[in-house]
Amino acid sequence: MHGFLNIDKPVGITSFDVLRSLRSVFPKKTRMGHLGTLDPMASGVLPLAVGAATRLLPFLGEETKSYCAVMTLGGVSDTQDAWGEISYTGQTSFSHQGLLELLQRFTGVISQLPPMYSAVHYQGQRLYELARQGIEVERTPRQAEIYALKLLAIDTEGDLPRIKIDVSCSKGTYVRTLCHDIGQALGTGAFLSELRRTHSGAFKIEDAYPLDELKPGRENIARHAKLYLPGHLPELVLQNDDQVNTILHGGSLFWPQELPAGEMRIYTPKNQLIAIGNICYVAEKQILRPVRVLGLV
Repeated sequence: MHGFLNIDKPVGITSFDVLRSLRSVFPKKTRMGHLGTLDPMASGVLPLAVGAATRLLPFLGEETKSYCAVMTLGGVSDTQDAWGEISYTGQTSFSHQGLLELLQRFTGVISQLPPMYSAVHYQGQRLYELARQGIEVERTPRQAEIYALKLLAIDTEGDLPRIKIDVSCSKGTYVRTLCHDIGQALGTGAFLSELRRTHSGAFKIEDAYPLDELKPGRENIARHAKLYLPGHLPELVLQNDDQVNTILHGGSLFWPQELPAGEMRIYTPKNQLIAIGNICYVAEKQILRPVRVLGLV
């Protein structure tokens, strides 16, 4: 089987745990990979690539992601989320208007300091490995882009206020760091207490399948797998079987019709995606060449 599985990851397991739980229903040498790690405390969209679909990963581009997040005010966490060691600040007062203005300030291109409990590499080690040893090192801030930041609800009935927000952001954004930084700016402190990814690129939560529904067997999984097509790439349909065979064997084709520059999706006349290719010029002639052959899948 080749394609992408849109998994609704439950809370309490890692992204690798999802892969491991599904490996037993595929042949042993089947390649698998996930797109964008979700922390154990997070749930929601976790796309998995299976078989030839793993070869599309370099062509997916910068995927926009959306999250529904709940941050709790009045405390800070060493992991910036509810699963860490929490220190309470005793400060919980804030104004509704001030919060709205602050969310606006955090919309756009922002700078984030990678948290110590993250998978960022530092001198050959992951930051979280150092953090578990009680070691904190200097990190370089990174840019992220928050496309939209919307206030969904304010809950003040419990001991600590809880703020629910909708976040649309660029790949690589730390939502728990966003919540931490908002808490610092509010003067109350804050930590991420709930997180659900609602979309990642072409994959949406309403189309995701709970992990338990996919585990029973390969036939059940195959019904839910789709070959994701990098939609930002233009498409080209080959005209005959000879052209298909040439591309499948890594060969190039002279192409008389003008084509756009850059990478494109290459299809058979039967609308099967078989390769990612691009255009080059040899002796002023336009040549179509494959850069990643998927085969007939």
